[in-house]
Amino acid sequence: MSPSAIIITPGQLSRRAELYHQLAQLTAAGLPIVRALEQIERHPPSHAFRKPLRAAICEINTGSTLTEALRNTGNWIPSFDIALLEAGERSGRLDACFRVLADYYADRARMARQMISDLTYPIFLFHFAIFILPFADVFTGKISLLVYALKTFGVLFPTYVVGAALIYAGQGKHGEAWRSFIEHLLHPIPILGTGRRELALGRLSMALEALINAGVSIVEAWELAATVSGSPQLRRTVHGWKPAVLAGQTPSEALSASGKFPDMFDNQYHSGEISGKLDETLRRMRQYYQEEGSRKIHTISQWLPRLVYLGIAMMIGWRIIGFYSNHFSEIEKITNF
Repeated sequence: MSPSAIIITPGQLSRRAELYHQLAQLTAAGLPIVRALEQIERHPPSHAFRKPLRAAICEINTGSTLTEALRNTGNWIPSFDIALLEAGERSGRLDACFRVLADYYADRARMARQMISDLTYPIFLFHFAIFILPFADVFTGKISLLVYALKTFGVLFPTYVVGAALIYAGQGKHGEAWRSFIEHLLHPIPILGTGRRELALGRLSMALEALINAGVSIVEAWELAATVSGSPQLRRTVHGWKPAVLAGQTPSEALSASGKFPDMFDNQYHSGEISGKLDETLRRMRQYYQEEGSRKIHTISQWLPRLVYLGIAMMIGWRIIGFYSNHFSEIEKITNF
């Protein structure tokens, strides 16, 4: 994905997924990260990746870590990706984090393609209705071609602008303030808000389990895992309880006191902390929240085009009823006259 891209397309998401898939394969095979990057830089999934990959290789060769190199080579990689890769680098599970990112972007590309495919017919129907319904007035001489153009393109152009703005606003490449606003806006929406929250908890569980097993301190592990979650609310919550935890409060006590986590997550984490099987508990929660969140987001991607189609069909029906109502009114006036 080019940093200058206004709207991210399914093709760009697929190329990002392929980049991480290749990195996962090469690092899992034992190649050092520099050699893996050099290998991909020769034949990248997208030509836009070649220059930043080359810059990242130079940064690493001068002593930078992978995440430092990625941060210093522009904004071609989202901050969420860098946070997850930092967790992987510090936990020694970089290949696993590459696989997670590959699956994440492949899933987003698949959902985007499916949604575009499902929206094709409703969008065609919408354009057909916009152009055909006022045409009868042109044919009968009631309106001029200029008025017809205003009635058609005057509706379509604002619709395009609003649609592009909504797509751009919903993409995850914006700053934390904007992402926090979007999170607050979408949270009350049934299914969608819950699904996004569960995916964030799944990412948090995965990063937390990896970091704790790597020997990272519990306070630092929680802070980094909250950043990896991609949820500004979770990140603020975790950073807010740091003084209490440093003063002796356990993370499970701080988690319960915050009231920002689901009861199931709270209870499971508390049980894992007491039993000494926190890594096992976190793996189980990662799988549960990842599956539940993905299922709900897929449900939204399937039903949204249907709702759009229903709305457009109702609009067309209303316009047709209005057209015939006016037509019969004109006939009645002529008859009465």
